[in-house]
Amino acid sequence: MRSLICVLALLVALPVAAEKVDFTLKDLDGKPVSLSDFRGKWVIVNYWATWCPPCLEEIPDLVGLYEDNRDSIVVLGIDYEEVNQQYLKEFVESHMISYPVMQMDPVPLTELGPVLGLPTSYIISPEGERMARQEGPVTREAIEKYISRKQQAGIGQEAVLQTSGNSGQ
Repeated sequence: MRSLICVLALLVALPVAAEKVDFTLKDLDGKPVSLSDFRGKWVIVNYWATWCPPCLEEIPDLVGLYEDNRDSIVVLGIDYEEVNQQYLKEFVESHMISYPVMQMDPVPLTELGPVLGLPTSYIISPEGERMARQEGPVTREAIEKYISRKQQAGIGQEAVLQTSGNSGQ
């Protein structure tokens, strides 16, 4: 039932204008990571915090989604709190988060749009366009269904096919 609710929530997620977006943040090793680095793949940008129970619940689904779809989907976790970087590194390691994690101070409006509650996720097309925003937890199943629906409509399919042999990111 919870999965169905999440799917419905993504389907009626607040529509966002399809415009190309970008940002650059440093990963936990201090290396700059830009959203545009992942053009050609679907990108799930997940704003979360270590103290947020719903955020922690969705981590295994996001890890599985990322691990099983590296050729076509990337998850970017953005820790949205003021926390010691060493603590965050240990937290990421202890929760076996394999996707890229960056950190930023909480602000009401990010480059992608508002983050009014946690978790908040944005889905970005392979062309770099903001497609959807979801406040509250997401599931792997809901994200896969959303992307599949968009691909059936012809969105993002060409870029994904062009990168099918490139799993370096």
